[in-house]
Amino acid sequence: MGDGDRITALEGLIQKYQKSYYSGEAEIGDAEFDILWDELKALDPANPLFAKVGADNTDGFPKARHLIPMGSQEKAANPEEFHAWAAKAGLGTGRSFIVQYKLDGASLELQYEKGNLVRAITRGDGIIGDEITANARRMTGVVSTLNAPFTGGVRGEVVMTRGIWRSKYTEKANCRNAANGIMRRKDGVGCEDLRLITYDAAAQGADAYFKDEKQKIDWLKKQGFEVTVVEEFSDPEGVINYREEVAAMRENLPVDIDGLVVKDPVTDMADLRRPRPEKQIAFKFELETAFSILRSVEWSESGATYTPIGVVDPVRLAGTTVQRVNLNNPQMIRSMGLMIGSAVSVVKRGEIIPKIEGLAPGGALPAELVLDEKTEILFPDRCTSCNTELVDGGTRLYCPNPGCPKRLLHRLEKWVSVLDILELGEKLIRQLFDKRRVRQIADLYTLEARELAEYERMGELSAAKVIRHIRTPRSLSLAAFVAGFDLEGVGETIMDKVIAAGFDTLEKLRSASVEELSAVYGLGEITARTIAEGINETATEMDKVLSAGIIGIAPPLAVDAAPLRGKSFCFTGELVSMKRSEAEEKIKALGASVKTSVVKDLSFLVTNNPESGSAKNKKARDLGAAIIDEKQFLDLLKNSGSVNAGVKKTGQEELF
Repeated sequence: MGDGDRITALEGLIQKYQKSYYSGEAEIGDAEFDILWDELKALDPANPLFAKVGADNTDGFPKARHLIPMGSQEKAANPEEFHAWAAKAGLGTGRSFIVQYKLDGASLELQYEKGNLVRAITRGDGIIGDEITANARRMTGVVSTLNAPFTGGVRGEVVMTRGIWRSKYTEKANCRNAANGIMRRKDGVGCEDLRLITYDAAAQGADAYFKDEKQKIDWLKKQGFEVTVVEEFSDPEGVINYREEVAAMRENLPVDIDGLVVKDPVTDMADLRRPRPEKQIAFKFELETAFSILRSVEWSESGATYTPIGVVDPVRLAGTTVQRVNLNNPQMIRSMGLMIGSAVSVVKRGEIIPKIEGLAPGGALPAELVLDEKTEILFPDRCTSCNTELVDGGTRLYCPNPGCPKRLLHRLEKWVSVLDILELGEKLIRQLFDKRRVRQIADLYTLEARELAEYERMGELSAAKVIRHIRTPRSLSLAAFVAGFDLEGVGETIMDKVIAAGFDTLEKLRSASVEELSAVYGLGEITARTIAEGINETATEMDKVLSAGIIGIAPPLAVDAAPLRGKSFCFTGELVSMKRSEAEEKIKALGASVKTSVVKDLSFLVTNNPESGSAKNKKARDLGAAIIDEKQFLDLLKNSGSVNAGVKKTGQEELF
């Protein structure tokens, strides 16, 4: 998998796991999530996801705004990264470190007016969260009336102790999941089992209210709050040694923690208001490892590829029981010398299915569990769909048959996904495929409404709607067109690199050699070969699709023929005149780029509710991006040949 596809995969996983986390049913732990986050940051530092915090909640609670943005923290996974942060922050040279336990729960802000609790707000998207005041009042550690006429916010973490989890909530994966779900219950049942532990406070309109972090903690204690454990160290090595001590004892603590929070001792309110404050960092614990025995290997099938999945004796990792582990590919199995019966090291590396890191060190398992006899792992040798002999390419075991039914079906599903034809669902595609009516992409464009109406759960109106969407004329970018043909591991991001290197027409791609393609920066020979062979293999089918006259490939744009080059668009909400995917293709064809969120230097936010007070609209206004509605967007497309025509920012300078 190349960098482009991995970036796309990471974006999908991060968004999926953020959603599950903020809905109270996290699928992975923080340690595994951080690995995904850090990998994406290394591959794509400017990714729009880094400008987003938390998730939008839609569970019916009233919404309320935080007094200070509840941003996320920078993270250090090892001493080297921590040293780098300390040097950048100017700490450890005559200034000490304030160190707190990083609690593994759900963040909450308590808001007070003249010493009285008026609302309690979940983290939400970091700016606006759910108001759960009634539930918060039932939690241990929430103070309703302070000893001082304080107006401002108190920050804390809602946690569940391990004892309560073991006695009442073991159906939840871990303490954090239980706490996150219970605090959002509309009836408040179970909130008395939750506990708020505080770590921060800020006075409204009085940045000098707290001069330093130690004074802040002392104040919280005097007001009756429980506070997280706090220590102070004069040098980085003291913090690093303390992290090792806490990591060794954390399993015996009453609540879950997943690292330390290290802060500048001097309170800096301007820094605290940043989306990711620079003067504090989450110093995470090392990834948890477990040891087990590999009992069997199963083979997962996706398209043409067969992926090995190991089955091990159950072990506990990051609060969940693990029995199925990823083995990646045949080369990994051979390089580690894995056999059925091997003692193995298991970690979670960000995926739902954990990974075998290697063979377990001697003595890691009790002698009575280690097996003397081991057997070889058998690889499948024939495709379960077409009986073709599989090809073992080292990093991939796959069916080479271009006509393999499983492979053809997967391609159809990919094409429909790329074109975003929501009306053509997987069940209907499967029916059409099984009845041999649609076996190739081009077959979709020969369908008639009358024949489609005879399929299960269709009818004339539904069939007509499906056909209308299939036959809507589309001009795809070359990258999207090729990606739709499901070349193994080749997505739009990779194709964008190839096209940018000068292979910007289908004809140029067809004539390109493996050597020429492999010279493209970041591609590599394996991916280059996949593209060259895939383009050749699907040439006839591509021509059939194009000859139907419904799908076209947008021509490459010269620099002076790309009126929207350098501009970026973010779409929010539904469009009336076209699908969002169609709108995105249109602006790409004019040289613009698409952003998934409102980020710095965004040119346009397209919404049919430009006057709303939504978080995206507010952020666009703050960043100076133009907020335009659908009519203005269509005018912009229409007048794209004259880029100074059309839309202007309200009360601001011209857009171009």
